[in-house]
Amino acid sequence: MEELSIGEVARRTGLRTSAIRYYESINLLPPPRRVSGQRRYAPETVQTLEFVQTARRIGFSLTEIQSLLEKRQGEVPLGAHWQGLVQHKLIEVQNVINQAQTMQHLLVQGGGCSCTTLEECIDCVLANCQ
Repeated sequence: MEELSIGEVARRTGLRTSAIRYYESINLLPPPRRVSGQRRYAPETVQTLEFVQTARRIGFSLTEIQSLLEKRQGEVPLGAHWQGLVQHKLIEVQNVINQAQTMQHLLVQGGGCSCTTLEECIDCVLANCQ
């Protein structure tokens, strides 16, 4: 079985070695085998880290990712757990979209304001926002 040094894992994943050690410290990765004090990772570590990076890019927290990785050995099928996380994340994303649309509307309203004082401007923007 080919084992990888931390530098090789970093090269293959594009992560810094400090990030790999951090993920190890928070149990996203199992503790690697040590050879003369140096970490030696199983090849599947690269796949796990690629999954972590993808999940982070689509908005999952490290805690959510850790929960999902722990479920790999669980009795509930991994797909069912993943679907639950996805549904929860979709609700979060929709809330962010709604907030952004509200911000956009307020900015558009404020962009047309010609008030002379801050108080008038705030009242004007809020009145037009209704």
